[in-house]
Amino acid sequence: MVEYTINWLNSESEIASELWEVCFPAPFEGSWWYQALEQCGIADQFTFLYAQVSDAKGPIAIAPAFVMNVPMRLVLPPLLLPLANIIGKVIPSALYQRTLFIGSPCSDEGRVGMLRHANRAEVLRLVNDSMVLQARKLNASMRVWKDFPQEYAPDFAAFPSNLFPLVSFPGTVVELPNSTKEGYLSTLKSSRRNKLKKKLKAAAGAPVDVEVIQQPDSARMGEIFNLFWQTYEKGSTKFERLNRKFFDLISAEKHSYFVVLKERESKRVVAFMLCFAIGDHVINKFIGIDYTKPKEWFLYFRLWEAAVDWSASIKAKAIQSGQTGYSAKIELGNQLVSFTNYCAHKNPVIHWVYAKVAKTINWDTLDEDLAIYLQAYPDEKPRF
Repeated sequence: MVEYTINWLNSESEIASELWEVCFPAPFEGSWWYQALEQCGIADQFTFLYAQVSDAKGPIAIAPAFVMNVPMRLVLPPLLLPLANIIGKVIPSALYQRTLFIGSPCSDEGRVGMLRHANRAEVLRLVNDSMVLQARKLNASMRVWKDFPQEYAPDFAAFPSNLFPLVSFPGTVVELPNSTKEGYLSTLKSSRRNKLKKKLKAAAGAPVDVEVIQQPDSARMGEIFNLFWQTYEKGSTKFERLNRKFFDLISAEKHSYFVVLKERESKRVVAFMLCFAIGDHVINKFIGIDYTKPKEWFLYFRLWEAAVDWSASIKAKAIQSGQTGYSAKIELGNQLVSFTNYCAHKNPVIHWVYAKVAKTINWDTLDEDLAIYLQAYPDEKPRF
């Protein structure tokens, strides 16, 4: 059996760029993504680190990781929140749970990238075992493999340690057959296709122009970030809090494009979508919309149409649109992609309680839009 060793590193720059390219090929975000997260000044929220696994010949795998003081309101059942708040008044630290994650704070899919010849089961087992010691060093009571796709389930089930699965928010993706808008529309059910066409017809009358730009200037970026923040404040699920510097850094990357709607008269940005073009995939990463504009403009749907047109123009075969905001995404024909968190708490009693609670959580308990969707399509509920 090949023997593997593991080292924990503090920056993406400590890992060879060639290894990043092989371990995180398209359509995954690579070193450029983690570099922007490291450099944008959100150390008050996250501490980034990386597990690098090697064999006798050298490094063969990368497991991005981060540490976060997770607000208990994000992990406790609603019935227990009042009690937690009372305890938090006496013990403020009780309102947070320090957690070591494998994954990225704002990537849709968890991944341990590795070379083809690596033994995936052994690499994952080594990382998992090493997490125990690393969590102790970092004073993290919880360990989580964040948002891993179903292909990893057999590996985690084989771990000797007692990880419990926790259903996560699903990802979303639409296909663009033949890299055309017509191909995309053909994937929709007729009822959804007809509704979308009606909205797009109405949206066509909105006094806005479409522009796709890279590296917007400071003034334009200010407009973009203000819209992002407006949308962020409107959202109900908040895990990370990104800043203007992050947008400045990420806009400098070759993969980054801003699909923009500008009001025709004022020339100001009223909606945007930050997209990454990676291989034959487009990742719809962040959006921002001016909610003061008339609803009759259907800005979200007009923005989506512009993104589809642009994606088709660069021969993309699919658009990934991330987690949350499911009502509109389902209406647009997105397929739901199952992700699971695999978790362990250092305290056996708390671990047992969390594992019991985790069994009660599913898509329909995570999100109201998903609950409505599952009432119509009960067979799509994820199962372990």
